[in-house]
Amino acid sequence: MESDREAEWPGAGAPPTEVGVVVVGGGPTGLAAALELARRGVDCLVVEPRVSVSEVRPRAKTTSIRTMEHFRRWGLAQALREAAYLPVGWSQDIVFCVNLLGPEVARFTGCFGLTTEPSDVFAETSQQVPQFVVERVLRDAVSREPRCSLAYGWRAERVVPGGDGATVDLQDRSGNRRCVRARFTLGCDGASSVVRAAIGAEYHGVVDGRRNLTAVFTAPDLAARVPHGPAIQYWVLQPGASAYMGRLDLRDRWWIGLIGVPPSLADGEVRDRIRTAVGGPLDLRLLGTDPWVGRMLNADRYAQGAVLLAGDAAHLNPPWGGHGFNTGVGDAVNAAWKIAAVAAGWGGSELLASYEEERLPVAARTIEIAARQSGRLSADFADPVLLERTDAGDAARAAVGREIEQVKREEFHALGLVLGYHYAGSRITCTEGATEEVASPVTDDDLSVYRPTARPGHRLPHSWLSPGVSVYDRLGPWFTLVRTGGADPGPLLAAAADRGVPVEVLDLAGPGRAAPGRAAPPLDFGAPLVLVRPDQHVAWRGAGHAGEAAQVIDTVRGARPPASRSLLE
Repeated sequence: MESDREAEWPGAGAPPTEVGVVVVGGGPTGLAAALELARRGVDCLVVEPRVSVSEVRPRAKTTSIRTMEHFRRWGLAQALREAAYLPVGWSQDIVFCVNLLGPEVARFTGCFGLTTEPSDVFAETSQQVPQFVVERVLRDAVSREPRCSLAYGWRAERVVPGGDGATVDLQDRSGNRRCVRARFTLGCDGASSVVRAAIGAEYHGVVDGRRNLTAVFTAPDLAARVPHGPAIQYWVLQPGASAYMGRLDLRDRWWIGLIGVPPSLADGEVRDRIRTAVGGPLDLRLLGTDPWVGRMLNADRYAQGAVLLAGDAAHLNPPWGGHGFNTGVGDAVNAAWKIAAVAAGWGGSELLASYEEERLPVAARTIEIAARQSGRLSADFADPVLLERTDAGDAARAAVGREIEQVKREEFHALGLVLGYHYAGSRITCTEGATEEVASPVTDDDLSVYRPTARPGHRLPHSWLSPGVSVYDRLGPWFTLVRTGGADPGPLLAAAADRGVPVEVLDLAGPGRAAPGRAAPPLDFGAPLVLVRPDQHVAWRGAGHAGEAAQVIDTVRGARPPASRSLLE
């Protein structure tokens, strides 16, 4: 097996001894948080032991629609697409087959929100791209931010909360030590998080007993032999070598996830299993392996004062559906704007408390949905009769295909989860009435269904204002008051100004907008005024009566205790 040789990524010298925010962990979640913080004027330090980014451990491979909308907001969506190895137009399919060269059993199209056509529902399509490419794009972006210090090759050994912030003890690969004092600490340091231990948080949940292994290999002649055409994933039902696999690039690199393997598998055995999954002889070179188990765990707390957890440090879920990394980016965005607001002085005492309240239920629901798929893997459909070129084999493949189409649909078509999660009922969301349904952080039980709504807590519905220009492109960096009717925004703006809360007005009360290629009716968000948070979720909507303006602003900036919130309509 080839060694993992990657160019080292230099940091910015010795870490500072005092900083606004220490981001412990420089994977996608930590880098997203650092970028969000820096863009909001907060000095931060990213601490990451890995100097290099490995190409033989692709990890996450789906960057969701919602995450791509954040990349668009950062001005990085096109850069990520250009860096990706598989263009969106190359394939949007997932194929189930007996083995890679054998009969097809089922096929899903339009998976993970992949499309080449502009959508009225979202501003960006998802992108198939390995995690190491995402990290490279984010590392480049963060390295250009003057407010970010990068401590690659350093590890956080201990975090001690106390006083006005926390102390973080660091050590580099040569044994050099550094003590950093930070007002805020964001733990993005994965499953073995020292930040999680520091606040006494514990994982709860279950671990799948099966051991799995992801391998990256080259096979120069394989793509030309596959009879199923392009697909972003091929699920192999081969007994003894059940797997899911796909092309890493359009040259000769492939990845494969072998399901249910022995605890220790020699390289020769890995090669044999790959050949069995392919279903024929194969000239391959093994580049790297990465063992893993499916873990469905959520921390019992996400924060203690100014020390917060995000990403895998807060929750772990198996890869089914590709939600793990994307959930971490959602954490990062939510936490970072709130930290920045408190650092700026206008964020109230309830703002950081709202982070756990909003993100923990979303992660719990995401873990629950991914866990359902843990009993629906390729190994669970494997049967020797599927290999037979007989009437019995044909019947078995047809029956299994029908079952797969029924039970696997929510894994590949989950727009209701990706775009439908919400923060209704949060202490910083203005409620619209006592009957408001806030129990589930996901709108619909049918995950394939997403019903756009501008109700408080939900993602502002996407709309094209002109060809290629989304309403999201016109939102300000902080709060945006979107005006679609004749209501007066003055009272809300005055209340915000009195409290130092940055609010911009987006006036869309004109005759309408032009969607790509056709006319569109005027925007209707259910109220003439809609107050949108920095993360594009609706904080409040209404007519803007003067008597409620102060209550609205104090609620959304976290300056009103939850028990004192009243009807704000």
